[in-house]
Amino acid sequence: MLDSIFTLIVDTIAIVLAGSLLLRFWMQAVRVRPPIQVAQFVYQLTDWLVRPVRRVLPGAGGYDWASLLGAFLIALLATAIEIWLRGVFSLQFLFLLALMKVIHWALYGLIGLILIEVVFSWVNPQAPLAPFVRALNEPVMRPLRRIVPLIGSIDLSPLVALILLRIAIQLVAIAITSLM
Repeated sequence: MLDSIFTLIVDTIAIVLAGSLLLRFWMQAVRVRPPIQVAQFVYQLTDWLVRPVRRVLPGAGGYDWASLLGAFLIALLATAIEIWLRGVFSLQFLFLLALMKVIHWALYGLIGLILIEVVFSWVNPQAPLAPFVRALNEPVMRPLRRIVPLIGSIDLSPLVALILLRIAIQLVAIAITSLM
């Protein structure tokens, strides 16, 4: 029982840290300038890891690879703790499972961003964070908006995106389960 509580705490901390690192990577990849409150939160939460990693792995091609590697390192540590608590350890297994975990977190992050955009569009399209969230979702939503027609004046592309992301999450979950 204590190991499950400890695992819950480790997973929660890992998800918050890795999610912030993935958001930092995505903001730079999409070239979106975040609102000051979001920027302060993300950068203050992640600078302790990104700055040292950036000395070893500088950004290239317009991407903040240090943030992505930082998310992987957090997943690696959380996975190592989880595997250690189960009493099974394999280095190849550890790296593959950590990679799958980062992919899983990134897909759930995209789902969260799409849901936030949908809520903003219904409740308050002029909200201060709405353009920021819309810009973060644009690379995912643009191709779908070309394919999925408007029905009436309703955009169903977020629904299609959510279904496709859930399918991707199921595939990752199947891959993780088959590894265990």
